[in-house]
Amino acid sequence: MAVNENLRTPIVSVMGHVDHGKTTLLDKIRGSSVAEGEAGAITQHIGATEVPIENIVNKCGDPSLKDRFIVPGLLFIDTPGHHAFTSLRSRGGALADLAIVIVDINEGFMPQTIESLQILKRFKTPFVVVANKVDRIHGWEPNKNSSFLASYNKQSERVKSDLDNKLYEVIGELYNIGFNSERYDRVSDFQRNIGVIPISAATGEGIADVLIILLGLAQKFLEGNLHYDATAPGTGTVLEVKEEKGLGTTIDTILYDGTIRKGDIIVVGSLGDPIQTKIRALLKPRPLSEIKAEEKFQQISEVTAAVGVKISAPNLEGALAGAPVRVVSPETVDAITEQIKSEIADVQIDTDSVGITIKADTIGSLEALVNELKKEEIPIRKASVGDISNRDIVEVTAIEDPFFTVIVGFNVKILPDAKEKLQSTDVTLFKNDVIYRLIDDYKDWVKKQKELAEKAISDTITKPGRFQIMPDCTFRQSKPAVVGVKIIGGVVRTGVDVTTIDGEVVGKVKGLQMRGENVSEAKIGMEVAMAIEGATVGRQIKEEDTLFVNVPERHAKKMEHEIYDSMTADELETLDAFLAMKRKDNPFWAK
Repeated sequence: MAVNENLRTPIVSVMGHVDHGKTTLLDKIRGSSVAEGEAGAITQHIGATEVPIENIVNKCGDPSLKDRFIVPGLLFIDTPGHHAFTSLRSRGGALADLAIVIVDINEGFMPQTIESLQILKRFKTPFVVVANKVDRIHGWEPNKNSSFLASYNKQSERVKSDLDNKLYEVIGELYNIGFNSERYDRVSDFQRNIGVIPISAATGEGIADVLIILLGLAQKFLEGNLHYDATAPGTGTVLEVKEEKGLGTTIDTILYDGTIRKGDIIVVGSLGDPIQTKIRALLKPRPLSEIKAEEKFQQISEVTAAVGVKISAPNLEGALAGAPVRVVSPETVDAITEQIKSEIADVQIDTDSVGITIKADTIGSLEALVNELKKEEIPIRKASVGDISNRDIVEVTAIEDPFFTVIVGFNVKILPDAKEKLQSTDVTLFKNDVIYRLIDDYKDWVKKQKELAEKAISDTITKPGRFQIMPDCTFRQSKPAVVGVKIIGGVVRTGVDVTTIDGEVVGKVKGLQMRGENVSEAKIGMEVAMAIEGATVGRQIKEEDTLFVNVPERHAKKMEHEIYDSMTADELETLDAFLAMKRKDNPFWAK
């Protein structure tokens, strides 16, 4: 089977936690290039690395493989997962065709890894899990660049069982997220099970397996999606908007369909109206052999999908990471401009009249953040792309609800003037590069604020309390009466009025003592000596009487409507009993 002329290279996103070896893995894949100039040398793109099929076949040591696969190679994009997955490509599809999720086999999944998996699940993208750092397993004997199985079979029984245990932990974690998985050589159907490939990016063990499995996945799942028309106008996605010395603002773009040429007119998504501009230069990195050249980039006249390329053109300042880039002609320019505008509007709008303000680095991550916040039913007043500005702070300052004077920023910076402004306001800022950490931080903060507000209320109101005068515990009959009491519900503080179960106020708590020490309050289960001003034992109160704290009506109302959820079970029970007593004569008391 020869390489099919109009099949483009599948785009593979490498995702996972920063320290788990993404860069080492890519370096290993790149560094495996045969001597410069031979067939199958690896080419470096902007934001991507292309590994031709010849190179993969050489790496696997089996030239006959070349005839099994029809794709021309693999294009790895080394960008944060969100960029690759949540960029707008054909309405919410992913930019990447396939993905590698890298995890340290000794540490298991990190928050960022779990987030990557959730994204893959949403876009139904085929992927493999690469369990890196097998060489760190105690006693592992490395076999440089060999396949995983060849190396595994040479290890001692203890090392093998140690690896198997760690591997099953990874498989268990994947199962908890909703994926069935198994070690790659035991997977018969990659549609039903995710392959987990143990590797060492440091020694090269298992790298060949990763490449072969990715090719197999591309062949199986993607053949239909990989057809492109070399004569079609170029279509791509902005990975990053960058200032380059001598070039001004440029856009690093992944072109996934068609051809793009120097001099073409392109339309690029931005926050306002899409930008129409003419390509001044198409740039790609210089080959490694020419790295001494002054310029980092060399100019090219045209490129065909799938590639990463830097585009230099006027007026790109407002371009948006994650937005579409399309080559247009005088006939198509209006229709395509409208289409890009509506795609971006789709993501931007859907907000509530009240809520928090959110900022993210790309359209894609904004979309992902909005999705997760909606799941948690957190209202969003404004969602936009870009760093946090002075204007954002000013707008949020004007919001009255303290729970919404909040800015949540994903992967963004705070601009210097905004930083200064923030100091003098009550605006609370949350920043993180893991979406669900941001959401957890906001939820924890809201919970804490509510507790503080409830505490402020509960410190100023009279809480319910119920107690019984113990038999043979009258220490003084009157002025004030001093009796031993047991608290049977709620709390009794000094200074509160005391009422009988018939609702008659009989006096005021003057003081409380426990083991001879003065205390300011007594809670359920405590036995204390209580001084009651205004009551005489034997007249208004008697031993074994049950008495209540007399809660003012306004306070009872507050408890029932504002802090009910934060009260303890015995406080609630005492409050209910007190309300029942009060409402016997007046059903609308404290309603």
